[in-house]
Amino acid sequence: MNLIIDVGNTSVKLAVFKHEKLILKKRVALKNIEIEINDISNNYKGIEKAIVASVGNLKKSDVSHIKKQFKLIVLDTSTKVPFKNFYKSPETLGVDRIALVSASVKQYPHQNVLIIDAGTCVTYDFISNENKYLGGAISPGLRVRYQSLNNLTSNLPLLATKAPKKITGNTTVESIHSGIINGILNEIKGTISEYEKKYKDLTVILTGGDADFLSKRLKSSIFANSNFLLEGLNYILEFNTN
Repeated sequence: MNLIIDVGNTSVKLAVFKHEKLILKKRVALKNIEIEINDISNNYKGIEKAIVASVGNLKKSDVSHIKKQFKLIVLDTSTKVPFKNFYKSPETLGVDRIALVSASVKQYPHQNVLIIDAGTCVTYDFISNENKYLGGAISPGLRVRYQSLNNLTSNLPLLATKAPKKITGNTTVESIHSGIINGILNEIKGTISEYEKKYKDLTVILTGGDADFLSKRLKSSIFANSNFLLEGLNYILEFNTN
């Protein structure tokens, strides 16, 4: 069994895989990571290997603690990956994007794939049917858009995410919801459309924290998978240890 550790800025996703099957997934506070990993270790005795992907501030002491229990890979840009990386600044490529592209290679081999990760940022990553990762795009996610309107203006309120009932908002609150939700949906649709013009056989994957919310408002040919990043990390771990 494998332990997957996906570290964000304030929280951590922990997952246990038995071969390719996800058997545990939980989100924990970053400050409790050692306690939570000890608990998982006690309840899942067969875990031998682990991988850490961190875009947050994981302490060296936490890494040392994990290394004492498992054969550990700390994912970075020097880690061996199952695709050809044509990104011109590979040292700046986020480990989350590396994991997502790796998942696409495993699950959709020899296909043109666009991966859309809708989280704090919306990232777009494209890998060709020749197994070449070409890059993508980064834009603000839903919450960042709501927060930006509030932070950078004097009078606009901070709202919770809510789907607008109509395109034309006749109050400030309704106008904000319409602008943000329809704006991000049209951005995603437009990006997909531009890729489809060039790649007729395009496969589109939608993942991330806002994937369920957005997928209900996008066409059904998009594959929504909230565990795609975790599956990619598991594949990288297997790819480097088998």
